[in-house]
Amino acid sequence: MKNVLTLKNVAYQMKSLYRFCYNFLVLNFRLNVSNSKMEFLFGRKKTPAEMLRQNQRALNKAMRELDRERSRLEMQEKKIIADIKKMAKMNQMDSVKVMAKDLVRTRRHIKKFIMMKANIQAVSLRVQTLKSQDAMAQAMKGVTRAMQNMNRQLNLPQIQKIMMEFERQSEIMDMKEEMMGEAVDDAIADEADEEETEAIVAQVLDELGIQMNEELSAMPTTEDSLKPADQNRQPQTALSDADADLQARLENLRRE
Repeated sequence: MKNVLTLKNVAYQMKSLYRFCYNFLVLNFRLNVSNSKMEFLFGRKKTPAEMLRQNQRALNKAMRELDRERSRLEMQEKKIIADIKKMAKMNQMDSVKVMAKDLVRTRRHIKKFIMMKANIQAVSLRVQTLKSQDAMAQAMKGVTRAMQNMNRQLNLPQIQKIMMEFERQSEIMDMKEEMMGEAVDDAIADEADEEETEAIVAQVLDELGIQMNEELSAMPTTEDSLKPADQNRQPQTALSDADADLQARLENLRRE
């Protein structure tokens, strides 16, 4: 008995749900029909982009129709030419003249269709240009809004404060780098000075050795010693004094 009651309740609920869905769909359909009727009666204001798109479609349709008509006339032109040749072979000159007039009219209409298509294509290009300009205007509008929002969010005093803090921190960092560089230079200065001192001493000793060799090579030989004593006595005294001076300088440098 309970199972039967449960099934009846489920069936009743399903029936109620079905009625609700049906009423909802009917109401939605009526609303859509009423909206379409209102748009049909009063019309809906179209945006410039929609109007341009609609006009572009109309122009493309007109160009396609002109192409079809021109193709039909070109086929008719070929047929007239064939008929003219056929009648000329049959020596029916009256028919040839009539067909020649028809051929002239056909060619004139083909030319008109070509000119009309060119004019419509020019208008289509103008419409495409307008669409591009409208798209650019919409893009510029969006960019302008974004720039306004960004400028509204920018806080100049806060930015100035941030820049001042950045400058202060940069100065502190420069000072720390300078102090670290001086400390490193002080730590390495002794070793560098000792190496530089030894290099200078070695260079001076080398130069003095070269000078001593040159001065020793400039000393008089045994042949020169045979010259008169009044000519050799003064140079020998000068050379001995120079040798003593150089020897003293070398000894002082070695001691240092």
